[in-house]
Amino acid sequence: MSVQLRTLSTRIALVAALLPVATAAMAAPSQAAASAQLWRPSVESRWQYQLEGNKAYASTGGVNVNVCEVPQSGGACVRPSVFDIDLYAAEEVSGNNKTLNTAAVKAIHARGAKAICYIDAGSIEEFRPDYQQFVDWHKKNGNSLLGKPFSEEFPNERWANLNNDKGQRDFLLKMMAARVDKCVQAGFDGVEFDVVNAHEEGKSVTGWNITPATQLVYNRALADLAHAKGLSVALKNDLSQAKQLVSSFDYAVNEECFQYEECESLSVFVKAGKPVFHVEYETSPASYCAKSKALKFNSIKKPADYSLHDKPYKACR
Repeated sequence: MSVQLRTLSTRIALVAALLPVATAAMAAPSQAAASAQLWRPSVESRWQYQLEGNKAYASTGGVNVNVCEVPQSGGACVRPSVFDIDLYAAEEVSGNNKTLNTAAVKAIHARGAKAICYIDAGSIEEFRPDYQQFVDWHKKNGNSLLGKPFSEEFPNERWANLNNDKGQRDFLLKMMAARVDKCVQAGFDGVEFDVVNAHEEGKSVTGWNITPATQLVYNRALADLAHAKGLSVALKNDLSQAKQLVSSFDYAVNEECFQYEECESLSVFVKAGKPVFHVEYETSPASYCAKSKALKFNSIKKPADYSLHDKPYKACR
């Protein structure tokens, strides 16, 4: 081969080698831009958790978008800047279980606040419009998807099997993707995937043997799914894996960490500049608000019966 041909060959090889790098460099700005467009709340954001409807607010799907209550610290009433509400409008208000909460989201946006879309990703609720699809898959695949009832308080939902020996996880993620599409359709800014801590409960509670590694795979896939569809995403509970998951999630949603003396685990979110939206049910705000302030959490009090109506709405600050 002549020197010229060898030189030409070298140049072609060099260009070929650089093409993937150039392509990645071109793709990076668009990916970064997409990430930058995601709504990510500040650490100081106040929140409201309302998953049950109030007929007095029928025009907004039962959601009280103007709630304003005096906090534990006293003074003037405070309003939330973040609302965590259900994907669907309350059935007692809409008359069905499949009306998207679009009206509530629009009203929330109109007052300058943001909306998080509540989805149950780790247990399957009987009252959801897509419930039969889970049942059909479960029966067709050796009863390998639906486990034990979630709890005595919530017997109408069952723990999902996150393993993938029969494609359970693949099916769950497909169904979650369809639900997130509806969150996007309704105009939500973020999504909360509930019940993503089956590995902490064990087979005696869930009916399934879910390892920590399996839970990590599923939770990270959920976060990636939300981001791919333009929504920010909350880690719900799963305190034992907070350090491993903080880089994948944009904020945390927690129930009762002060009651169970485990809130320190979520401080990794605040240290990363990501808020912790926290709710207690059975404990008094006077017993945890000082601790919440020290941790820079956004804490509210809801009723001891675990109902999540618009009121009471008792913020710590």
